[in-house]
Amino acid sequence: MVQDKREQPIGIFDSGIGGLTVAQAITHVLPEEQLIYFGDTAHLPYGDKSTAAIQAYAVKICDLLIRQRCKLILIACNSASAAAYELVKEYVGSKAHVLNVIDPVIAYIGETYPAKTIGLIGTKQTVNSNVYRKKVDELDRNINLKSVATPLLAAMIEEGFFNDSISESVIEAYLSDPELEGIEALILGCTHYPLIRKQIEKFYARKVDVLDASQIVAAHVKQTLEKLHMASAHLVGDHKFYVSDFTRSFEESTRIFFKRKVHLEHYPLWE
Repeated sequence: MVQDKREQPIGIFDSGIGGLTVAQAITHVLPEEQLIYFGDTAHLPYGDKSTAAIQAYAVKICDLLIRQRCKLILIACNSASAAAYELVKEYVGSKAHVLNVIDPVIAYIGETYPAKTIGLIGTKQTVNSNVYRKKVDELDRNINLKSVATPLLAAMIEEGFFNDSISESVIEAYLSDPELEGIEALILGCTHYPLIRKQIEKFYARKVDVLDASQIVAAHVKQTLEKLHMASAHLVGDHKFYVSDFTRSFEESTRIFFKRKVHLEHYPLWE
């Protein structure tokens, strides 16, 4: 039975292409793992949705991932991690191990930046939930967290506007917020944001550490699977990609991330 569990896939879900940054990082550190990815493109971005709506989407997506026999489900979205992690964990129960993208980053900050001033950019849902602030305060490491909601960024990235003059102007406008003055590191509190990491680093002239959660989360997934003795010894099947609404941009982004053509399966959450 243990062997069987090891060969089951990892389920990953996000509102759109953002979680692909995490999925890609996981394939680098865990090349033997099969991934089942769900992009809820019909409801993106999650950042401006209510907590109740995000919870409803998350539960429906988990139904699919459980049916696909996923041994671990990663909520690869900060908004959904903030709004639905506890509910999903309870809902999934013993069927799969559930992880979010916030806790590994908090642990990393606690170890790396005690008594420092740290910035956070994310969606309205993530910032207004205060989940990062609460968890940072619980660390009791004298870390000063300064948060700014950057609602345009995820939608802009989903539409393919990154690494160009449009994204540069929007990034500059957000990062110039006086609230972010004096920070020593910046948490990219949305899995879409690694796609504009270079532009953010350019804005700060590399004087601020820009924290890419995808690398931190991937390392945490690897550590968790090894600790639970659930890591796969060999790749048992090709990665699968599901979307709740077919979009050409998602297909193109998936192809760019995984450097090959991928087949998207359409799976509407509500018929």
